[in-house]
Amino acid sequence: MLAKIHQPILVVHGSRDIVVPPINCFLLAKNMPNAKLVMYPDANHGAQSQYAEDFLQQARQFLLGR
Repeated sequence: MLAKIHQPILVVHGSRDIVVPPINCFLLAKNMPNAKLVMYPDANHGAQSQYAEDFLQQARQFLLGR
């Protein structure tokens, strides 16, 4: 069913997330045709907070289509 989702998707994940294993983000990004994966090294389940400035930059670029 993921292949039917054609909206742009930003998948953000931490490489050391123990709540949601990182393999899940790879599967999402692989199976959604317009997904962009951002993997933060050594980040846990709060990757957006741990890499707040970088995440905000990535999110802005994604939302503005750049």
